[in-house]
Amino acid sequence: MKMEAATRKGFYIGGGVGLALFAIIGLLPGSFVGGIIGLNIAAKIFGLPLNAELMPRMIVAFFMVFGVMISAIVFMLGSALLGLLSGHLVDLIAHSRQAARVAVKAK
Repeated sequence: MKMEAATRKGFYIGGGVGLALFAIIGLLPGSFVGGIIGLNIAAKIFGLPLNAELMPRMIVAFFMVFGVMISAIVFMLGSALLGLLSGHLVDLIAHSRQAARVAVKAK
């Protein structure tokens, strides 16, 4: 299915807005939430006072990166889908107006 011009522009604009929102709002909380999840998992595996060993640090670092990636996916994909839907709505309105003009000219 071929995307119309407004649908494509809406998708790209939504993706750009999502990237900007992620950089402003989502980067730090994604890292915090992922780090907390990593700390909880490392504490369950290695026990609670966590020593300064390599494995607990690697687990926390992995989950921090994982939290940032999930936050990026949510922000960018959500905004891109909203842009796609709004662009599709603009295309539908434009096509319906064009069809109405053709119908009026035919009468």
